[in-house]
Amino acid sequence: MAPERAAAWHARSPQDVLDALRSSPHGLTTADAAERLRRHGPNRLPGRRGPGPWQRLAQQFHQPLIYILLASGAIALLLGEWADAGVIFGVVLVNALIGFVQEGKAADALAALARSVASTVTVLRDGRMVACEAVELVPGDVVRLGAGDKVPADLRLFDARSLQIAEAALTGESVAVAKDTATVPADGVLAERACMAYAGTLVTAGQGCGVVVATGADTEVGRIAHLLDVTDALATPLTRAMAGFSRVLLWLILGLAVFGFVVGWMRGEALADMLMAAVALAVGAIPEGLPAAVTVTLAIGVARMARRKAIVRRLPAVETLGSTTVICSDKTGTLTENRMTVKVLWQGGRSFEWAENTPEPSAEPGRAGLPAGLNELLVAGVLCNDARLQADAAGGPASGDPTEVALLVAADVGGLDGAALRGACPRLGEIPFDAARPYMAVKVCVADHPVVFVKGGLEALLPRCAAQIGVDGCPEALDPAAVEVAATALAADGLRVLAFARGGDGTLGAELPAQGLVFLGLQAMQDPPRPAAIRAVAACRAAGVTVKMITGDHAATALAVARQLGIAADGDAVLTGRDLAGLDALALQAAAMRVNVFARVEPAQKLRLVQALQAGGEVVAMTGDGVNDAPALKAADIGVAMGAGGTEVAKEAAAMVLTDDNFATLEAAVEAGRGVFDNLVKFILWTLPTNFAEGLVILFAVLAGTTLPITPLQILWINMTTAVLLGMTLAFEPIEPDVMGRPPRPPGAPVLDAVQMRRVVLVGALLVAAAFGLFLRWRGFGASLEEARTIAVNVFVAGEVAYLFNCRSLRGGFWRGGVLANPWFWLGIGAMVALQAAFTWWPAMNRLFASAPPPPAAWLEIGAAAWALALAVGLEKRLTGGSASRPGAARIAR
Repeated sequence: MAPERAAAWHARSPQDVLDALRSSPHGLTTADAAERLRRHGPNRLPGRRGPGPWQRLAQQFHQPLIYILLASGAIALLLGEWADAGVIFGVVLVNALIGFVQEGKAADALAALARSVASTVTVLRDGRMVACEAVELVPGDVVRLGAGDKVPADLRLFDARSLQIAEAALTGESVAVAKDTATVPADGVLAERACMAYAGTLVTAGQGCGVVVATGADTEVGRIAHLLDVTDALATPLTRAMAGFSRVLLWLILGLAVFGFVVGWMRGEALADMLMAAVALAVGAIPEGLPAAVTVTLAIGVARMARRKAIVRRLPAVETLGSTTVICSDKTGTLTENRMTVKVLWQGGRSFEWAENTPEPSAEPGRAGLPAGLNELLVAGVLCNDARLQADAAGGPASGDPTEVALLVAADVGGLDGAALRGACPRLGEIPFDAARPYMAVKVCVADHPVVFVKGGLEALLPRCAAQIGVDGCPEALDPAAVEVAATALAADGLRVLAFARGGDGTLGAELPAQGLVFLGLQAMQDPPRPAAIRAVAACRAAGVTVKMITGDHAATALAVARQLGIAADGDAVLTGRDLAGLDALALQAAAMRVNVFARVEPAQKLRLVQALQAGGEVVAMTGDGVNDAPALKAADIGVAMGAGGTEVAKEAAAMVLTDDNFATLEAAVEAGRGVFDNLVKFILWTLPTNFAEGLVILFAVLAGTTLPITPLQILWINMTTAVLLGMTLAFEPIEPDVMGRPPRPPGAPVLDAVQMRRVVLVGALLVAAAFGLFLRWRGFGASLEEARTIAVNVFVAGEVAYLFNCRSLRGGFWRGGVLANPWFWLGIGAMVALQAAFTWWPAMNRLFASAPPPPAAWLEIGAAAWALALAVGLEKRLTGGSASRPGAARIAR
């Protein structure tokens, strides 16, 4: 049963919460905690077992076409055809083993979620602080938090001292959230509940104390676990298409087999002969090599993706990404570089563009000297700061809040030695940042004089300032309106704006004075978009794939970044989680299809957005890295997790992991996925005509009352040898050059379009005419039954070799991707020729397959039939363009 939405603890006062839970600031007694543990159960998430190995092996036989093969083998066994039955059962077993081995392990997202909860915790029991296992926590327990702790359960905070918690894995917020104890409106979204601490998040600074309000499955992370538990992994476009394709084949093959059996039986043919004819027809029409071809083609796609820094956890994911019509992406770390960077300094009424290696404007950037006012703004950013950089400050590893790290890097760009400056200006006092006090102030000693530097929100500092420092470092009149206009413009560009000031008299109390500060300027920073992501978004749009940003960040920041990336244009709307909460299913579907930027989105809403897009007929890829992304990752047609910065929960729920956390890798993934599907279509387009031609040859022989031109055993020889040595080589074909110029494959489209189906009919008809015609012709010339059947078998093999050249490209000539680009193609043909020579002339093979060397003159006719087939298909491709889906018809991405 789904856990109920937790009570709105964030809307109740700390004392009210303690009273409701029958607790106190001193915690529970040991006896009370033990009784509650029995009632509520341990603080862990429920697990779920997946299918065992025997069940997974049995599932490999649960396919309609396999049922026909098993029935055919059973009939052959009953009729005493031991060789035929053995080969049929052997083919079925090999296919099952391939599927079993290649199938990836089931996603264990619930276990990963359980591991995200801390193992030990500091709790107040009997009025004393004790350490206990997190699984022993119960509602009403009072927990102490400190920097570096992982929050073990959902807590309502009643004490917070400079407490900051990184909630990106749960809410998507890119920076640590300052916590306080003030109540929040009941409808406040998850990211705005500053008085709450949630299980699985990380304390980055400060200290705090809170009462446990939810444990295990009742926590916010437990609700996500429930979403994972009730969300079924959808069938991929490939599995849906292949399932439909198999159903059509099933009824067609059964219909032909029954029809042939009934006609022959009614004509007075022996029952056993008609049963074997039906078996031969079914075995001939079934593409036995198709399951293995699908697996091998997808496995090759996996290898190609691994070289492009994408690890595929489930084989169908490769093809699915190639069919994707919408990519829903998180912002932080995926589309952006996941590091704050100061872009603009505003000081003395002037803006200074600030690049990582060239601050502008300044005649001599770096250590050659900066204007005095700008220099003091940078000094304030260094001294009013708790972060640390390594020796190679700009770009080097850092520790601390990303915003403060960005301030140190900006100072380094301006030529300031942060470590030396801190050593020369020791800190004498401080007022730490607090949510109720949105600023940080430090008192430092500069040249033996106390100086106060302050940083914080503009709304907190500007009213306290009466003057400002000019570019030349001299005090001048302050124009608050000009400062606000500048800050608004910077925020509209998606920049986070911090204001800086200097104390007037060097004194620092518990609070800043209401007036008397000197305004130093603004530093505006952003988490910049990845340049490669900008190009990748453009490439996806050109390929007809819509990119949507779904993030937990603020709406203005998300929209500004989306515009820089090309996801949104001027005038486009952004919807927040609160907006989505008021939409019913139909309105949500319309909004999901129309809007490309969603901000302040909660976990369940991400899942709803994915499901709304799927309801609109889209094939959805979802990227993400946090716990909050896991349900949507699992529900999407393909979930793509971040490997470097992602949580284990996200990786376990996803079908693909990007090792470089880069959205640009998705462009390569889409291209590779489309190439994989192309190669699957090439194999199916190649194998179907042969299979149907073999079945029709049997059917026509029954209808005509003549001897079967080929036996079931010979059919299996053709199908398995050619599928492995000829058809499988198509899996190695390089990606066609126009693959990213086509629209995405429609989700409901058949595997083969109308033009390709006509080609199947054409090739099948030519093979039937050639094989049946030459069989009857040489029987009329006095050839033995074994010789005539060997001629028919070689007609099929030679025709398949000739047709294989046509199948190397869906739309052009076989040389389109390079004559020698696929060495396996030529090796396969060589091996097939050698095996067919053994089938024809080796006595042992003659005895096993009832074959015999045909007259030499027959080879000219066999070669002529193959050449005629290749010529006919080449002309057909030239006339039709190769496919109903013409290249260059990509839709305009919404």
